[in-house]
Amino acid sequence: MKKYLLFIVAFLVAFNSFSQEEKTEVEEITRDPQKFESVHSGTFNGQKISYKAVVAETFLRNSKGEITGAMWSTSYLKEGTESSKRPVTFIFNGGPGSASVWLHMGFFGPKVVKTDSEAKTDDGGAPYRFIDNTQALLDITDLVFIDPVGTGYSEILGVGKTSDFWGLNEDATSIAQFMRIWVTQNGRWQAQKFIAGESYGTTRAAKVAEVLEGGGQEMALNGIILISQALDYAGSSSWSDNLTSFFTYLPSMASTAWYHGKAGQGKTLEAFVQEARIFAYGDYLNALFLGEKQTEIQKSSIAEKLSYFTGLEKNYILRSDNQILMHRFKKELLREEGKAIGTLDGRYLAVETDKSSEGPILGDPSSYMTGAAYTASFNHYMMQDLKVKMNRPYFTSAEGMGGSWNWKPVGEGAYWEPSYVSTARSLSEVMHRNTALKVMVTNGYYDLITPFFDAEFTFARHNFPQERIKMTYYEAGHMMYNRQEDFDALAKDVREFLEGIIK
Repeated sequence: MKKYLLFIVAFLVAFNSFSQEEKTEVEEITRDPQKFESVHSGTFNGQKISYKAVVAETFLRNSKGEITGAMWSTSYLKEGTESSKRPVTFIFNGGPGSASVWLHMGFFGPKVVKTDSEAKTDDGGAPYRFIDNTQALLDITDLVFIDPVGTGYSEILGVGKTSDFWGLNEDATSIAQFMRIWVTQNGRWQAQKFIAGESYGTTRAAKVAEVLEGGGQEMALNGIILISQALDYAGSSSWSDNLTSFFTYLPSMASTAWYHGKAGQGKTLEAFVQEARIFAYGDYLNALFLGEKQTEIQKSSIAEKLSYFTGLEKNYILRSDNQILMHRFKKELLREEGKAIGTLDGRYLAVETDKSSEGPILGDPSSYMTGAAYTASFNHYMMQDLKVKMNRPYFTSAEGMGGSWNWKPVGEGAYWEPSYVSTARSLSEVMHRNTALKVMVTNGYYDLITPFFDAEFTFARHNFPQERIKMTYYEAGHMMYNRQEDFDALAKDVREFLEGIIK
C-alpha cells in the first residue's frame, strides 16, 4: 500500500520477521498436515459454550495437484451443535505480510490482550494483561483465523515459490483455495459465510470475494466486515502530487488536532469533523485542482482555513503549498513539545530523539507501544492454552514481502500501466452479482493511515449499493479495539451486523 503498510505492517508493525528465499530444490512432501486440537469452555454474550480449538496446517496445491505451500489457521468450533449450517467467519489481517495475530488477540478471539486504553502508557516488558473475551462471537458463529503464506507458521512447500503467493491476485487465490478446502473438510457448504479483514486485509477481502465467484467452485458470501478499509489506495497514500490524499486525509488531521487540543476547541468531535468534511468537499477540493491558477489572496485564505482545521501555523502551511503530507503533520503538530504522534492511532505520542526532523524518527508509537504485548501474549497462548508444539517461531510478519509483492491486478504477461491499487470496483461488482451480500465498514477517527474520510469517498463511488453498506465510527485509530470503549462499541456493532444477516 504505502511504506507503513508495506514495512510496518496495518495495520501492523513487524515484531518478528523472516525472509523466505526462492527454493532451488523441490522438497517432496510425504507427511500429513499437522494439527493441534484442544477443548475449552467460556461464557460469550452470557452463554456458557464448549468449543474446540484447532490449530491446523492446510496444504495448498497448483493445477497439477502438486503441493506449493502450507497455510496455517486457528479455528474455534462450537461443540454440541449441528455444524453443517452453523455460520463461519474467516478472519485475516493486512500488511501485506501480517499474520492474523492482531484481530485474533485484539478483538475476535476468545481471549484478548489489553494495552493502555487511553494510549498514554507503553506496554513495557512482560507480563501483560490477557483476559477472557466475553464479547467474542462464538455464540453465533465459528471463527477461523488465517495466516497467509509467509506469516505465522505458514510457509512455502514442495514446488512452491514466493511468487506463487506474494501478490494481489496470487494472495487472494491462495486464501480462496484455503476457504474452499476448509468449508469442504468441515462440511459447511450450506453454512452462512463471512469474511472480516483489517487494513490490507480489506483490500484482500474484496479480491477474495471476487475470486470465490470463479474457479469452478463458486462460493457466495453473506457478509464482509472491513476494519479500517483500504480498497482504493489513492485515498490512503499521502504522497506528493497525489491530490486525492490531501482531500481524504484532511478530516483525520482535523480530528487528531482536536484530540490534542490544537483545533476545534469548544466544539464536539462530530461537529468539528463535519466542518472539515464540508471544507474538504468545497473550497479545499476546488483549490487543490486550481493549483497555480489561484491568486495569492486565494491561497492565503485556504491556508488560514487549513490552519484552523489542523492546528498548524499558517506560514508553515503556505510553505507546504497548502498540501500537508501526513508524515510531516505527525511531526509538526506537537513539534514545540518535542513529540511525534502515531500513524495507526494519532492519540499516541512519542518523545523524539531528533526534534528537527521532517517526520517521526522512532517509528510509529501506536505500534511499538502495543506490539510487544500482542506478540508475547499470543506466543504464550498458543503454547500454553492451545498446546501447539512447533520447532520454529510464529512470525507476526514476513520481512521482505512488501518489496517482493506483485501489485499488478492483471495476469502475468498482460499489459498494465502503474496506477494506485484499487479493489473497490471488484467489491461493488460482487455486490451487484450477489444481491444479498452486505458490507460493514468500521472507521477510527484518529486513524492516520487509512482515513475515515477515504472510506466515505470510496463507498460514495463505484456504484456501491448504498442500502447494503453500514458505516460505523470510533474515537480511536486503525486498531480501534485497543480503546476499551470502542472495543465494546465495535463488539456491539459487529454482533448487530451479523445477527441482522444470520438466519
